[in-house]
Amino acid sequence: MKETAVAETKANGLASRVSGQVHIIGAGLLGASIGLGLRESGNDVTLEDASPTTALLAVDYGAGRLRTEDDPEPALVIVATPPDVIADVIERALLSYPNAVVTDVASVKLAPFETLQARGIDLKNYVGSHPMAGRERGGAIMARADLFAARPWVICRDEETPGAALSLIESVALQLGATPLEMTPQQHDAAVGLVSHLPQTVSSLLAARLLDASDQQVGLAGQGLRDTTRIASSDPELWVQILSANREPVIAGLEAFQADLERLLVALRDPTQQGARRQIADLLAAGNRGVARIPGKHGGSERFTTLTVLIDDRPGQLAALLTLLGELGINMEDLRLEHSPGAQIGFAEIAVLPEVAERAVSDLRERGWRTL
Repeated sequence: MKETAVAETKANGLASRVSGQVHIIGAGLLGASIGLGLRESGNDVTLEDASPTTALLAVDYGAGRLRTEDDPEPALVIVATPPDVIADVIERALLSYPNAVVTDVASVKLAPFETLQARGIDLKNYVGSHPMAGRERGGAIMARADLFAARPWVICRDEETPGAALSLIESVALQLGATPLEMTPQQHDAAVGLVSHLPQTVSSLLAARLLDASDQQVGLAGQGLRDTTRIASSDPELWVQILSANREPVIAGLEAFQADLERLLVALRDPTQQGARRQIADLLAAGNRGVARIPGKHGGSERFTTLTVLIDDRPGQLAALLTLLGELGINMEDLRLEHSPGAQIGFAEIAVLPEVAERAVSDLRERGWRTL
């Protein structure tokens, strides 16, 4: 039976901020995650994808239903297709649903906007947006309703954007737990070029160095290598599209990175030369200052103290540790796990506020836990 186009009351008694039917074009990770989140809020969501299998898989996961001929025109169309077809799909959506607000969630904003402008498309109902969320692997099978929780959702408006259209996109972001943030397309692309696209290229290039490594060398890998190469498993085809569409900010970032790398190479080739050690130290210290600017928990730049606790590699140990921390009144700000190769032991790296770190170590040791 077809769902109502009006958002029903949520289980917690609060109605969805988003009214009217929502149609999602592109049922991959982002499209399906948006569908799951809006469906949880009671919204009527219809799905469309160039691949019927992809669309049906997203339906099976509960992200929405297939659109029918009897459906009314949606109030909102969300385009979640690959970057190389985004402008074409936005244009088709604007022409197919002239009364609907159309947004997209592509990671590049300026190129499709300029393409549509050059075609003379009326963009008064189009509002570009980009939720800063994702996963290393794509597809509806990886979709999550909470994917956007506490994440920035960039919204790109211009002087012709109607207030109602802007408000609708903001409502979607808020309903999915994201934080709306306004930027121009130029500002957005420069920002993601630095904080998203540049890290992807550096991570991939670093991970490629492992191809020539021996199994013995790779077997020594610790959390540092895992952290710096985590995103290297991303889809190459998708990233060819993203990097090509946003090449200018990425080139600028890579050239600056290259200049720093050249300075480091010069210093390392002869560390005994005058000033070489200072050059190395200055480059590393600049990294300290840069990482301190990355927003931490709840969007602040607060730094935490990391405690490393050794845990036996057997069921229930991690749960026991976390339960004990709760009983001790120690709030865990972050958690990372690492296994020791060839040993039945693991390392739990727990971030806590600096003022409770000493007490946490003392209390854990008193109760038999080993800390480093």
